[in-house]
Parts: sequence; C-alpha cells; structure tokens
Amino acid sequence: MSDNLWLRRVAINFQRKLKEKTNTELLEKIICNNLGTKEFFINKAIGWILREYSKVNPAWVREFLKKYESKLAKLSVREASKYL
Repeated sequence: MSDNLWLRRVAINFQRKLKEKTNTELLEKIICNNLGTKEFFINKAIGWILREYSKVNPAWVREFLKKYESKLAKLSVREASKYL
C-alpha cells in the first residue's frame, strides 16, 4: 500500500465504471487495505465505489457492509448505503 493518498484513492475508484465486470475480490482487497483510515478522501472514495457497485450488485454491497461495518468509516457506510 502506498503512502500517497491520491494513488490510494485512484486504486479504490479505478473500477467504478466497470459495473458487472467489477472484480469484487480485488475491490474487497483494496478497500480492506484502506480500512481504519481517518482520511476523508479515502473514506469518501470507499463509499463512492460501493454506492456505484450497489446499483449492479446490491446484495454484494450489503454483505460487504455487514462484514466490515465495525471497520468502515461512517462516511463510507452512509455513501455506500445511498441506493440500498
């Protein structure tokens, strides 16, 4: 994992437009590498990618939120849950 905030943010968001082609295994790994951060832009990016993916696969996002709810920032959960 990079110390560069913007590189980490790009890594989180790079699959945002892939919809059903999203690699969920990779997505989960990248998000998990960034859990526990207090960095606003990282937590916002986590929420955005999950929100976008929830339009395609809401069940996966619900399960992800449930699995990691204690480690996710409230901002990430709020953004991710927008369409659930």
